[in-house]
Amino acid sequence: MRRKGVSYSKYGYIFTLPFVLAFLIFSLYPIVYTAVIGFTDMKGLIPKPIHIMDNPFQNFKDLLFDNPTFIKSLTNTGLLWVLNFVPQMLLALLLTAWFTNKRMNIKGQGAFKVLLYMPNIITASTIAILFNSLFAYPMGPINSLFEMLGWSDAPIFFLQDKTTARGIVAFIQFWMWYGNTMIVLIAGVMGINPALFESAAIDGANGVQTFFRITLPSLRTILLFTLITSMVGGLTMFDIPQLFLAGGPDDSTMTTSMFIYGQAFKGSYMYNRAAAASMIMFLITAVLSSLLFFLMRDRDAARLKKAEKMKRRAARSAQATTAREV
Repeated sequence: MRRKGVSYSKYGYIFTLPFVLAFLIFSLYPIVYTAVIGFTDMKGLIPKPIHIMDNPFQNFKDLLFDNPTFIKSLTNTGLLWVLNFVPQMLLALLLTAWFTNKRMNIKGQGAFKVLLYMPNIITASTIAILFNSLFAYPMGPINSLFEMLGWSDAPIFFLQDKTTARGIVAFIQFWMWYGNTMIVLIAGVMGINPALFESAAIDGANGVQTFFRITLPSLRTILLFTLITSMVGGLTMFDIPQLFLAGGPDDSTMTTSMFIYGQAFKGSYMYNRAAAASMIMFLITAVLSSLLFFLMRDRDAARLKKAEKMKRRAARSAQATTAREV
């Protein structure tokens, strides 16, 4: 835009410059440096001069084929994410349908939303201490409750069983994040054109039909955002597994982020192996994100675009045919 001979467009670049510099210094440079380290022999508390390995992909090969701990951490990460994300989405969608239903007209929605969102703002260390106390052995609230209800004759060591330990970690992640997912989905529903719901009500659609025929299809973009952010958060899960059980018992709750941290800052300080693991996780995230974008794409828009392209192609062919006849 110009006004009285003064160009204001340059101020946009000036205002964005600090953020661009911050991204280049604190995000892009570390990513590129990490990618380079993955092809080198960099290790040790005080790294020696680094060199590209004879086989540049040796670190990646060692992790994928000769390191069962990394494969186990990768499996744990995927399992913990699925166990917490599926119930998280189901409950968030149920609560969204409940809070946005005009016919039910729920009273005190603000208080409910605050209470449901509350776990998301509690620090991970506090939650780890809380659940350690709840599932304490031999005396803890959960063991006492089981004994009082007659469900168990002897105390259960929940935190030393692989299945229960994974289940508790997945439940903590679900409990922390379902409120946040609910708020995002409610915001998406509030952006849907009210005329669609009014038309559905006039046509006699009930609440279930309205939710599955109007609400869910209109939330495609919001659901994609939720899936991507949840997947990235799940693949980088670190704080709860680390603070709650430190990856135990028997590495059953160790995630890839914990593996990377252990390789880089414990023991032999294998920076090259940690960098290679980080790049593998980056590639997995990129592939899964691309797959989600493909599966969640707007097929109707794609079909319309394809139809328009075919029409233009047919028009060009007709013009070419007419020109030859002339």
